[in-house]
Amino acid sequence: MSYFENFLKANQAYVELHGDLHLSIKPKTKVAIVTCMDSRLHVAPALGLALGDAHILRNAGGRVTDDMIRSLVISQQQMGTREIVVLHHTDCGAQTFENGPFQEYLKKELGVDVSDKDFLPFQDIDESVREDMRLLQETPLIPDDVVISGAVYDVDTGRMTVVEL
Repeated sequence: MSYFENFLKANQAYVELHGDLHLSIKPKTKVAIVTCMDSRLHVAPALGLALGDAHILRNAGGRVTDDMIRSLVISQQQMGTREIVVLHHTDCGAQTFENGPFQEYLKKELGVDVSDKDFLPFQDIDESVREDMRLLQETPLIPDDVVISGAVYDVDTGRMTVVEL
């Protein structure tokens, strides 16, 4: 049995609590959050968000990629967000490898040459937040009046620490 079947059972209980909310398609806070896919980071409760409050965009490492920018442009231009938070976290899996050895590993394991792919690993977490904030500031697809903030979430304590450019 897959875990998906457990999800379906849990969803039945959730539906009963959820009710028929008819939330707006546009996030109430006008905020988009770029963060990691790590299962230890429950963004909504950590930031005091409810359903419909913010767009939460996730990928490995919480990195700003072309696809994240695509999503942010839609979030802003179609859904009205005016603020972006880059939220990385401690003890991130993206800190556990480097591109070269990982690319070699994938070639050996999968038989696929991925030498042209950047998996965006990093060592310095504060610097990775700054790098992603700079990418957002520099792209012409994000208007200059959009507020861009950054922070690091501690997976052991739940505490956020602000990262300044």
